[in-house]
Amino acid sequence: MTASPSHARPAADDLGPLPEWNLADLYAGIGAPEVEADITAAAKRASAFAARWRGTLAAQAAAPGGGTLGEAVAEFEAIEEILGRLVSFAGLVYSGDTADPGNAKFYGDIQSKVTDISSSLLFFPLELNRIDDAAMDAAISADPVLTRYRPWLVDLRLDKPYQLEDRVEELFHEKSVTGHGAWNRLFDETMTSLRFEVDGETLALEETLNLLQDPDRARRRAGAEALAAVFGANLRTFTLLTNTLAKDKEIADRWRGFADVADSRHLANRVEREVVDALASAVADAYPTISHRYYALKARWLGQETLEFYDRNAPLPGASRRSIPWDEARATVISAYRGFAPDMAEIADRFFEDRWIDAGVRPGKAPGAFAHPTVPSAHPYVLLNYLGKPRDVMTLAHELGHGVHQVLAAPQGALMASTPLTLAETASVFGEMLTFRSLLDATTDKAERKTLLASKVEDMINTVIRQIAFYLFERELHTERRQGELTAERIGEIWVEVQGRSLGPAVHLGPGYETFWTYVPHFIHSPFYVYAYAFGDCLVNSLYAVYQTSESGFQEKYFAMLEAGGTKHHSELLAPFGLDASDPAFWRQGLSVISGFIDELEAME
Repeated sequence: MTASPSHARPAADDLGPLPEWNLADLYAGIGAPEVEADITAAAKRASAFAARWRGTLAAQAAAPGGGTLGEAVAEFEAIEEILGRLVSFAGLVYSGDTADPGNAKFYGDIQSKVTDISSSLLFFPLELNRIDDAAMDAAISADPVLTRYRPWLVDLRLDKPYQLEDRVEELFHEKSVTGHGAWNRLFDETMTSLRFEVDGETLALEETLNLLQDPDRARRRAGAEALAAVFGANLRTFTLLTNTLAKDKEIADRWRGFADVADSRHLANRVEREVVDALASAVADAYPTISHRYYALKARWLGQETLEFYDRNAPLPGASRRSIPWDEARATVISAYRGFAPDMAEIADRFFEDRWIDAGVRPGKAPGAFAHPTVPSAHPYVLLNYLGKPRDVMTLAHELGHGVHQVLAAPQGALMASTPLTLAETASVFGEMLTFRSLLDATTDKAERKTLLASKVEDMINTVIRQIAFYLFERELHTERRQGELTAERIGEIWVEVQGRSLGPAVHLGPGYETFWTYVPHFIHSPFYVYAYAFGDCLVNSLYAVYQTSESGFQEKYFAMLEAGGTKHHSELLAPFGLDASDPAFWRQGLSVISGFIDELEAME
């Protein structure tokens, strides 16, 4: 049964043609002969690599000019490039339709084969880290090839205190396919198979979550009730997933010697625990002046004493309810990017022209949005579930920011293009800010300005306040899991208590909300990932303030930061802008931007 016209989700005709990505730049299809040829070639090269270099690296480093160590690193990177292409293609195919058994089998088979092949390479970083520091430094200085890879080699050595004996590392690596990788896949396939009944309609997750932004309060409540009912019916599965993965992480952390539940994420992000603690503390301290204050304001706008949890993202009274066509969304973002730097707009426009974007909503497609960098010899791809909402335009700006960053960093190569998560969100959030400021500057109508400001505040609360609350929820969950399994009820209690602190007394977390932890994919795929969003948003707020007051040269420094990829620490990248993430004032400055927008909204009352 279809919905009535007033409740219907935007039809394709309303939004215009929505692009579907062309993955042929990676492979022509899952049956393409190049897929099997690359698997075979990678397996042969990996085997030959291990036969040639295993057990020789220390001697090579000690040889005049670093011996053939530079050649070894270059060959390692070349094999990683092939494996990265295979696994990227399989992941994108699977994301396009996770319900297709053929796609699921292909994805699983590629993961398994790539894991088997890369097992032959696992010795390499481990053996490199056993080379004496002085010998490695001398080899790097003597060999121009190794000099190029210095950032990767230096970065690699940060893992040295936590690496295990080779056979144990191989076991961890090979068991990942049937361990956390399998549980991740179960979560993905479960989420995409869920269906929600709302007013006679059968909807997928993304469409149902979208109802929480519906102007009709009854429709929002119906969406929330459907979500809670289905999440509740699947609580045993989600609770088992969460307990198993938290225990799996605890085992790995214990073996490696990580003291804190989030230390492995901090190491992966190349950020100090003290910096993250300062961020989390600053955000939590700002709950009353940001989220508590804003939601009390919004409750008054909606004529309510308190907001129900499903009212949190409700549109403001009088806000435009039209669906934004795809072409308009594209023009809005590209225009904002061009206003900052024509080169940035040119890179972003390639995603549209060359079909690097998959935007439509369809059964089986992965929910949410992402930008996948694939491999440097190809290009990124963006996945969206575009429904024509203003937030969808901002999501487009966000993911294209990632895409631009990934294109600019690609020349660093497979080993050094990847950016730590804390800095990976910089370009995406900056893209959102450019788009928002472009729209705000063009607005002369007071009511429209209020709507834009409120929308931006809500996005920033979702990016900063909500993500830090997610992080603190994960901290409590993983800490308590070390004492034994958690029941679904206990996880729900932690969830409601932590979210309640962040949202404040103006938001009522009614029955059903205790199950809403179940659908957050970051908890499953990347524990403690979420603070990277808050890191990026506060960083961009400070960065944008520098941009607004700089007379010239900012764009060049900004591009240099993106082009660096993973070759520099956050302190090195921020220094040209006069910013320091280790300074608590840095985070307060970023948070003050959000407070300032709320000040303006209150002044409009």
